[in-house]
Amino acid sequence: MSRIGNKLITIPEGVTIDVKPGNEVTVKGPKGTLTRTFSDLMDIQINENVVTVVRPNDEKVTKQLHGTTRALLNNMVVGVSKGFEKDLKLVGIGFRTSVKNGVLELVIGYSHHINMEIPEGLEVTCLDAAGKPSPTDIQIKGIDKQLVGEFAANVRAKRKPEPYKGKGIKYTTEVIRRKEGKTAGKK
Repeated sequence: MSRIGNKLITIPEGVTIDVKPGNEVTVKGPKGTLTRTFSDLMDIQINENVVTVVRPNDEKVTKQLHGTTRALLNNMVVGVSKGFEKDLKLVGIGFRTSVKNGVLELVIGYSHHINMEIPEGLEVTCLDAAGKPSPTDIQIKGIDKQLVGEFAANVRAKRKPEPYKGKGIKYTTEVIRRKEGKTAGKK
């Protein structure tokens, strides 16, 4: 029995959910609008301020879809009401970043600068946790959880943190396991 799929989704104030035939769900909120088509096997029901996802049977495929559908719906509701955010930090001498004309420019120790197009629907800024401009911090905000996470992972993949000095691009909440390295003059 899916524990995630059975949870109820409460609709916050200012958010509206519209279910069209073919399980096309549109969620509108103060931050924007998201639309997604779900499997026809799932029955999405809206009663007052509560959304429930009901599966028709206990087959393996429907059990898998049940929890996934509910989680994706919940992410849509949270996205249009609060939004999602990922913070990255550049660690290394001379590492810096800037945003110009919808392009994120990374200077991370290679012989060339890396330019990444910022996808539509994302807001990327070079601010630290306190909201002050910082050339070594990247803040990615958006209403689509998948888009925010995917772009953050692509930025991090350009220079993953290494375990000896910790140089690279890391999430601000990420803890890097450090290695000691070779010691000079072993006896």
